Amino acid sequence: MNRIVARLLRRRGWRPRVLGYCGYGTSGRVRVLGRVLLAPPRSRQRDLQSIRGWRRFLAITAPGVPVVIEVGNSRHRVTTARGGYIDAVLPARLEPGWSQVELIVEDSEPTPAPVRIVGNGPHIGIISDIDDTVMITALPRPFVALWNTFGRREAARRPVPGMAALYRKIASKNPDSVVVYVSTGPWNVAPAIDGFLSRHGYPPGPLLLTDWGPTADGWFRSGRAHKRTELQRLITELPQVSWILVGDDGQHDPELYCAIAGDAPDRVRAIAIRELTAAQQIRTHGLPEPPASKYGHSPAPPSVPEVRAPNGMTLLHALRERGVLIPRPDGGNATVGSS
Repeated sequence: MNRIVARLLRRRGWRPRVLGYCGYGTSGRVRVLGRVLLAPPRSRQRDLQSIRGWRRFLAITAPGVPVVIEVGNSRHRVTTARGGYIDAVLPARLEPGWSQVELIVEDSEPTPAPVRIVGNGPHIGIISDIDDTVMITALPRPFVALWNTFGRREAARRPVPGMAALYRKIASKNPDSVVVYVSTGPWNVAPAIDGFLSRHGYPPGPLLLTDWGPTADGWFRSGRAHKRTELQRLITELPQVSWILVGDDGQHDPELYCAIAGDAPDRVRAIAIRELTAAQQIRTHGLPEPPASKYGHSPAPPSVPEVRAPNGMTLLHALRERGVLIPRPDGGNATVGSS
């Protein structure tokens, strides 16, 4: 269907336009993320960013389109994959901190995409879930999910109390820390999530989302498999980072995080789980208690503290009570939550 509609729209003058997503990398390579969509004549890249609500899910993707990516003084040519996605690991010589690459498609001005470059030496990182961890959404109940995604005004979405303060506290004690947001949500809503995080004071960082709709293998993709893959990839690609894994107990974050910690206990500094209320548990999966995992749940290794609390501030206190120490890049130590 996408191919048929794309051919018709190209005859009417629609052309590829690229959305640049936030990526990450090291001193030697960078992961560049983006997506190419078809847009009407005379439309600009900012017009794609401003699409709201259900209209995001009607976008016509452009697979097989050549894209030039400028990284520093180097130019690389890639081709968009199924769904119009760009996910390329490229050689790079960029300074640690925030940098920028540019993506160029035919007859279009360059589109900037931010990238977070993690320097050498020890770093602290946060891998955070989004739904019901930083944003109250009560997913995945179908009708609530549809309302949150297609009908509800984005400005009406509420942050989880204290979570932004928790992340800012860790970032203030570790200026070179990195935050990555991993979710089973679709890339269609990436601009809305970016806006939400910025409005409510969360530290900026890459979003690692997933596709929406049928895959090559089935009608739906596995959100659990997506999160596990991205967590394992972050641990492999950023070996200098010690991660704090933050999620909620409304789905499978606790057992997934414990499994990751069991595989790489030296790379996980702590696990922090936000506890949903009984009412939120009911809205999420129909029962007042956290869901029992059909996959089994082994505890985290003894060397990895696991704390649970209903909001960010109590998680902060729980991390401090467990003595979670955050090493600074200069070799010093700071206690999470200390003044």
